[in-house]
Amino acid sequence: MKILAISDTHINKANTPQNLTELIDDYELVIHAGDFTSIDCYNEFESTGKLKAVYGNADDPELKKLLPEKIKFDVEGFTIGVIHEGALSVTDTLAYRYLALEMEVDVLIFGHLHRPIVEQEDVMLVCPGSPTKPRMSPPTGVEITIENGSVTGRIIELEGGSCESLELTRKFREEDES
Repeated sequence: MKILAISDTHINKANTPQNLTELIDDYELVIHAGDFTSIDCYNEFESTGKLKAVYGNADDPELKKLLPEKIKFDVEGFTIGVIHEGALSVTDTLAYRYLALEMEVDVLIFGHLHRPIVEQEDVMLVCPGSPTKPRMSPPTGVEITIENGSVTGRIIELEGGSCESLELTRKFREEDES
């Protein structure tokens, strides 16, 4: 199974970029860790029929009523947890690890940091970054693959501009292709 993890899209109207829609088509499940910003943006992602999502701190009040703060679900023998804000530090992931253990998940996907992280020890920690408003990184998402009883994650670089005029194309890091 191939899963696309994204977060912090911050799109204010129903204008999900075509290239992002095409990217979503390549995955069986899309996990959004909050900050769609608008209900229109959420509805576009939801219309794919592949979405699992939580609300983020910048989401409209309507989204905060519709979506949970955190979710937990099973996929092919692995338990995945999703939350938007899980800790205050952008460099120390220890609090996220403890949160994953508290939630009893194998993979914890979180947002809010706007920069990508994939760490795998006793639990996998995934922050997809942001495809539209990255911090200290290019626009990114994370591809999670569950295959033969194992789960792996890799950061995928996306090319694009600002939220309203975004054109994303998939561009995997060269080191991931080898």
